[in-house]
Amino acid sequence: MRSYRSLFRTPEFTPFLLSFAAFAAAQTIGGLALGTLVFRATGSPFLSAVSMFGPQLAQLLGGAFLLSGADRLPPRAVLTGLALAFAAGTAVLALPGLPVRAVFAVVLLQGLVASLGGGARGGLLNEILSKDGYVLGRSVYNMLWGLTQMAGFATGGALLVLLSPRACLLLAAALYLLSALVTRLGLTARPPRSFGRPSVPATWRTNALLWSSRPRRLTYLGLWVPNGLIVGGDSLYVSYAPEAAGTLYACGALGMFVGDMVVGRLVPPALRPRLATPLRLLLAVPYLFFVLRPGVALSAVAVTVASVGFAASLVLQERLMSLTPDDLVGQALGLHVTGMAALQGVGAVLAGTLAQLTSPATAMSLMAAASVAVTLVLAALGRHDGGRPTVPGTRPGARSEPAATE
Repeated sequence: MRSYRSLFRTPEFTPFLLSFAAFAAAQTIGGLALGTLVFRATGSPFLSAVSMFGPQLAQLLGGAFLLSGADRLPPRAVLTGLALAFAAGTAVLALPGLPVRAVFAVVLLQGLVASLGGGARGGLLNEILSKDGYVLGRSVYNMLWGLTQMAGFATGGALLVLLSPRACLLLAAALYLLSALVTRLGLTARPPRSFGRPSVPATWRTNALLWSSRPRRLTYLGLWVPNGLIVGGDSLYVSYAPEAAGTLYACGALGMFVGDMVVGRLVPPALRPRLATPLRLLLAVPYLFFVLRPGVALSAVAVTVASVGFAASLVLQERLMSLTPDDLVGQALGLHVTGMAALQGVGAVLAGTLAQLTSPATAMSLMAAASVAVTLVLAALGRHDGGRPTVPGTRPGARSEPAATE
């Protein structure tokens, strides 16, 4: 499957994308509104960054205890319930006079339930599409995420000029309800991909199995750490340029869209694996110059160029799928999304702390330098493993690795 026409002729692919688009729009508008609300109330770059990216950090707990549900629960029910839970939580965040402590309690709960979403959504996409359509479909999924972020942050920034942050949070809650409705009416009820009840022991056993392969470990680290450090730096846009934060987030989404379109549609499959390290370096290097405090225009250009590097995740996800048996795909993708989200939350905490001690511009450059260093180390470790044979039984469909069971 190499054309967009054949991709969109696939049953359920369009409603799948529409439900995700509504959910992503709610996240961007709601996240920007919440970060602005907390920054106006506290004046703290740290608390503003954590309020926007705290749910990602909380996903680490959900990934440790709940992730087996990504394969052991019906995917439509999981995604519908997740959207409803986020709608309720976002409506609570819009309550006048809500203490900052209560804001972070809601953010924690949202992160816990969100841990199921990445695996359930990724596994469902893998079921909807054929094997040869996964990379193209995932690139469209990522491109939609970029477009939605671009439109959501631009719209959110404009709405915050006209409306209060609490009104924007209510709009986000309505978008979550729309996502739940499209999911429930547009997708087919499917059985779980794996047998057994979701449980903490099942989650731990399968996570341990996925982590036991060195090639998978390096792939996961490549997906998580460089990305998390840069997104942590991105969480400082509100404190770095309060009046232009929406513009910077929109430019980042534009760069992400371009990168995913080029890598997913135009780059030959044989060339894609070679791009993982160059793209991760591109993701970080432009931010090294933020220590010079460029103006909004130059910052927007740098953010756009750097965000093309987010396409490295598409390359590394393809590698992860080639190393994972079919019956573990949901939890493997869930572990990827949860780990990436958690590292983004850690990055936001680290970046916010550095910004408190130095400045937002300096903190963003320090996070970029750390991302470059990690990328180079992982590239060296990958070259060291280059001559080793592929771990047997880890291609999709191969079963020499036992599936985790209850």
